[in-house]
Amino acid sequence: MIHHHKDDSGPAHLLVNNIKLLPRGRVLDVAMGTGRNAVYLAKKGFEVEGVDISPEDVRSALNHARGAGVTLKARVADLESDYHIEKGGYDVIICFNYLQRSLITHIKDGLRVEGIVVYETFTVDQAQLGKPTNPNYLLKHNELLALFDDFRCLYYREGIFEGRKALASIIAKKVYTTEVS
Repeated sequence: MIHHHKDDSGPAHLLVNNIKLLPRGRVLDVAMGTGRNAVYLAKKGFEVEGVDISPEDVRSALNHARGAGVTLKARVADLESDYHIEKGGYDVIICFNYLQRSLITHIKDGLRVEGIVVYETFTVDQAQLGKPTNPNYLLKHNELLALFDDFRCLYYREGIFEGRKALASIIAKKVYTTEVS
């Protein structure tokens, strides 16, 4: 079941405008689609891995990377069943236009302390504007902020943009260790 929105118009503004906030190192792009953000980060010198359910998308991401002269690790997996994020494995985890609430804890665990999450996806207001419309895949108002309330929020915005996209965006830093004392 594919429920993220295709967009091949270059890397996300959120990423480009805030690139300086990201610590150098390993990046995981969750539901990477055709790799527009993954390839952008690889070009910037990050070590990028991506995962997506669509074999076609993963193939185009790898081709896109090859064309750009960068290396990208990418795999096809269903995030809802057969994929596990390596604990403490990443400096940055990004996710765009995809919402799977059960994955949030795994994203948090996947980040090293001081690691950064960059997350942007559609809110409930999107249902009035076009796809996606299924509330399971739409954030409630302020929900993204609440999901990462144990992180330090560096950037947040939520609203309707260009009159056609209802989005919530967060960039937040992991400031605690997940070790149980």
